[in-house]
Amino acid sequence: MWKLSPCSSCGSPCTCEKTSCPAFTMSDIYESAANSLGLFSSPCLTKVELRLTCKGISDRDALSKPDPCVVLNMQSHGQWMEVDRTEVIRSCVNPTYSKVFTLDYYFEEVQRLRFELYDINSSHNGLREADFLGSVECTLGQIISQRKLSKALLRPGGTVGKAIITITAEELTGNDDYIELSFSARKLDDKDFFSKSDPFLEIYRLNDDATLQLVYRTETVMNNLNPVWKTFKVSLNSLCSGDHERKLQCTVWDWDSNGKHDYIGEFEATFKEMRGAIDGRQVQWPCINPKYKVKKKNYRNSGIVILNQCKIIKMHSFLDYIMGGCQIQFTVAIDFTASNGDPRNSCSLHYIHPFQPNEYLKALVAVGEICQDYDSDKMFPAFGFGARIPPDYKVSHDFAVNFNEENPECAGIQGLVEAYQACLPKLQLYGPTNIAPIIQKVANTASQEVHTKEAMQYFILLILTDGVITDMADTREAIVQASHLPMSIIIVGVGNADFTDMQMLDGDDGILRSPKGEPVLRDIVQFVPFRNFKHASPAALAKSVLAEVPNQVVDYYNSKGIKPKVPSEYQSSRPFGP
Repeated sequence: MWKLSPCSSCGSPCTCEKTSCPAFTMSDIYESAANSLGLFSSPCLTKVELRLTCKGISDRDALSKPDPCVVLNMQSHGQWMEVDRTEVIRSCVNPTYSKVFTLDYYFEEVQRLRFELYDINSSHNGLREADFLGSVECTLGQIISQRKLSKALLRPGGTVGKAIITITAEELTGNDDYIELSFSARKLDDKDFFSKSDPFLEIYRLNDDATLQLVYRTETVMNNLNPVWKTFKVSLNSLCSGDHERKLQCTVWDWDSNGKHDYIGEFEATFKEMRGAIDGRQVQWPCINPKYKVKKKNYRNSGIVILNQCKIIKMHSFLDYIMGGCQIQFTVAIDFTASNGDPRNSCSLHYIHPFQPNEYLKALVAVGEICQDYDSDKMFPAFGFGARIPPDYKVSHDFAVNFNEENPECAGIQGLVEAYQACLPKLQLYGPTNIAPIIQKVANTASQEVHTKEAMQYFILLILTDGVITDMADTREAIVQASHLPMSIIIVGVGNADFTDMQMLDGDDGILRSPKGEPVLRDIVQFVPFRNFKHASPAALAKSVLAEVPNQVVDYYNSKGIKPKVPSEYQSSRPFGP
């Protein structure tokens, strides 16, 4: 049986006891552990914000203007993965997007980006019904070195089009705090003959070179001269580059479906002024139309814009939570369906080779070795699904791998390995491939943590499966519900099956939705086919599947307003022990 035994050559645990240490060693994984979960920030890591504008977009439909949206893809292990996308701007050939892309920049890596422009069908926000208008490829380093990169979009077929995309980069420095703002207005000018104005608000930052940079664009409130816009968040860096007295130009428009919005008025503000609304007091500005001010004798304003609330949200880091005592609770779920093949056959994905771990073991160990460093008791629940289990051999989709339903925990990664190997001869591999039950099982435990309102336990579920899941609707529903909990899900596809349908877990339009249409609250799922890492080190797999975990942890606790304990509080609250 394969074990984590010390290599007589290097002394590190590895897959054999021979003098030649194989490529698969635990030392490879330990070496990358800190980088994989961002435990130690690389001195070359910087966060950058990218802002986009396009000019000269021509639509395939000559009778109407396009509704453009830009999708950002990043190359990872030879594959393009969607990172984010802008909002859709209706009826616009020269869009300026308020959506900001925030990326980690590594000086030592070539980070390839592709910006894809789509004309979104007005009745469907997804890409399936959208017209692809063109794309641009470049590296993040190129954008950063030029600060502002403008390139012509390549149309379908590779020809150079007339549309130009401009990408502006700005380094995030110092202050990662976010500002939450709630605006409303009263008695705005009516710009429509047969109905009332449809107002929206834009906030621009005045840059050092006297140019204006769009910071945020609110939604449109239809047919209302006294609009209340939705509360929104922007980073302090985006709003004013950390300069509380930097001028902000705020403009109110009356939205028109043809894209020719009517100007209502504007006002100047600073974040210093906005801070007056921190204690729940309102801050007001008259909305002024300069032309009316000159022409009309008794002109006072075109309405009043009101800031009802300004809240500063302190953004804590992953390290803040870990050093405050937050534990990563790691659970593994293993696919024991018949499509894996008879474990006694050397062609089976579950075959136990005496000298080389199978793909299930490689994935389990690579991810588990990193997660265990953040779990104080090193006890990991392990479940199986899709098998007939003793004694009555009924099919189960959430059985304990150690067959102890009262205590499914295994002692350390070695305990997980041993429980997996010991259960194989006792099972009858069967099916189907249902993973919703195991997601719900872990979610039930995570839901108990919600009531504590403390950042003490965050749950990671690693699902190892060889095929496309058969309960997709139930799985989508389970993931949507789990997105409200302190929980992340990593799915590793083992073997050579076609995993195309698994991408559905990323959503048809970039957002995963339940069968009822409810969107996920947070993006908590990461799917990776193991074959992409077959010839790479386990560290590469671990780094890929765990790269998003720190942000997911931070996003969850920050969204709930849960602060990390300071290390001294955490230490004093721990029970004394040997």
